[in-house]
Amino acid sequence: MQDAPVNSGAGSLTSIIEGRVARTQAKYHRWAMTDRDLRFGDLFNLVCHPDYLMVAWDHVAHNKGARTSGIDGVTVRQIAENGQVGALIAGIAASLKDGTYRPTPVKRRLIPKPGGKSRPLGIPTVTDRVVQQSLRMVLEPIFEADFLPVSYGFRPKRRAHDAIAEIHHFATRGYRWVLDADIEGCFDNIDHQVVLDRVRQRISDKKIVALVRAFLKAGVITELGQSLETDAGTPQGGIMTPPTQWATSASMSR
Repeated sequence: MQDAPVNSGAGSLTSIIEGRVARTQAKYHRWAMTDRDLRFGDLFNLVCHPDYLMVAWDHVAHNKGARTSGIDGVTVRQIAENGQVGALIAGIAASLKDGTYRPTPVKRRLIPKPGGKSRPLGIPTVTDRVVQQSLRMVLEPIFEADFLPVSYGFRPKRRAHDAIAEIHHFATRGYRWVLDADIEGCFDNIDHQVVLDRVRQRISDKKIVALVRAFLKAGVITELGQSLETDAGTPQGGIMTPPTQWATSASMSR
């Protein structure tokens, strides 16, 4: 028997709020498409905006990992059932605006893989997930403009099945070879400076760049309780993992 969806406690988001966010995202995407060399400033206020944070909370509350907690032990359900959603969002907005917000280290869990290996999964706190999602909603429309149509990884409304369909499309037009390649340990070893340099190519807002850097450098708490610094790589499982990947990939595809 499957668990029932988490009740966010904030009520269903109104179409008015979602519409405002969607229209703003569409505007920035249109600007990014029109001028591929445009660098965007004054974005941090969007990350802090109540509309963005509410939509971000709703996304986190309905995500598959909503019942998991970060190192603080707090889950989405606990926040919702205690009627703390409004206080959480207000607190996040205030700490972002006054500069006191600091991401906490992610909780590392090792997920078994075939062949006896394991994949490290990083679980942020609910607060950090909301901030990450709001940040993603600000950055994604901009970097989406730089992708080629044949790019499918970590992009909205694109699945592995879409990539397979593209392969079938080319196969019916005479193509006979498929190249399968992978970057070993990409997430674990990705260079933070490379990611930040790619972000700066499109983003001039220093607070946004600093926030991305803060998430990259937040650190890890292992299953044994050991605290580790993150000088390279980005934890798999966090909302900011795909953006760090597509910030680099989008720039390289131009």
